[in-house]
Amino acid sequence: MDVKTKNSDISLEKLGRMAEELMLPGRFILRVLNSALESVTNVLAAILGSQVVRRHFHLMLSGLVLFGPVLSLWVSKFSIFTNSHHYLYRKFLKSTWGWTWIFSGSFILLLSLSARHSLSLSLRHLSRIGVVGLLWWGCRRLLTLLEDATGTCYEPIAQETQSSASLGLPPPLLLLHEGRSKASCLRDNMVWRGYEVSQDVLILCLCCLLLVEELSVFGPHVARARRSGPPGAPLRFVFLLCVALLAVWMFLLLCMLSYFPKFPSQQLGGALGYLGWKGLYQGWYTLGPSWCFTGLPGDGPLTTTETGKQSE
Repeated sequence: MDVKTKNSDISLEKLGRMAEELMLPGRFILRVLNSALESVTNVLAAILGSQVVRRHFHLMLSGLVLFGPVLSLWVSKFSIFTNSHHYLYRKFLKSTWGWTWIFSGSFILLLSLSARHSLSLSLRHLSRIGVVGLLWWGCRRLLTLLEDATGTCYEPIAQETQSSASLGLPPPLLLLHEGRSKASCLRDNMVWRGYEVSQDVLILCLCCLLLVEELSVFGPHVARARRSGPPGAPLRFVFLLCVALLAVWMFLLLCMLSYFPKFPSQQLGGALGYLGWKGLYQGWYTLGPSWCFTGLPGDGPLTTTETGKQSE
């Protein structure tokens, strides 16, 4: 019996050593990936948290909206981005707010829980995203009503459509359909004429400004968390996903302006997105956190911990 137990102990020791040897490369790879994640997120946090970006990002975005259509003179008409059914347009452009809500909400939740383990504080900061969502829903409904009220639906003449298409001319419009909405008109493959505001440019500008405001507090959080410990890998990974999403929105905005220029509907959409951000993040949210005010990003997770340390 003693010989059997010794042999079993030796075999277990060998299995343990083999398992440790197999885990060493995995641990080394995880350490390398973690160090790379920390380095990249620290650099991005320093850039987004700098005063230059926070004060002048809206000016850069405004310049892009104003002068972006000029790029249509140089872009290729045979590019894959001239197709309105491209993968990026289908998967991201039509669900811009959904992607922004998921990524920014996850970042806000992890950041507030990492700084202070308070569920009420996390919900208060998440309500800031909810207010922006209500603003976007109201703007979309209002713009849809205005477009339906000011526009008209036309049906192109079937006989003249082929001849004008062969000559490269727009199809003649003769048959008028009154009382039709824009959605039903386009659904029936007819032509809508009227005043419109680009809702795609509006939501892209609003989401870009929102992400920069929310992500700008990660740099001060990293600087303050060095005393108690750096942020964990999940928070850094979600922050990196939010930065990647911001890059996607900027790229889609540039594609919309250069490949599908519509003046002045796109500029009006960008102006409304800017006004929405201005009214919330530089108006309502600056009044401070209370029962009816959500406060700015960082109010609570950063300022409260700092004051608590000073009082101690």
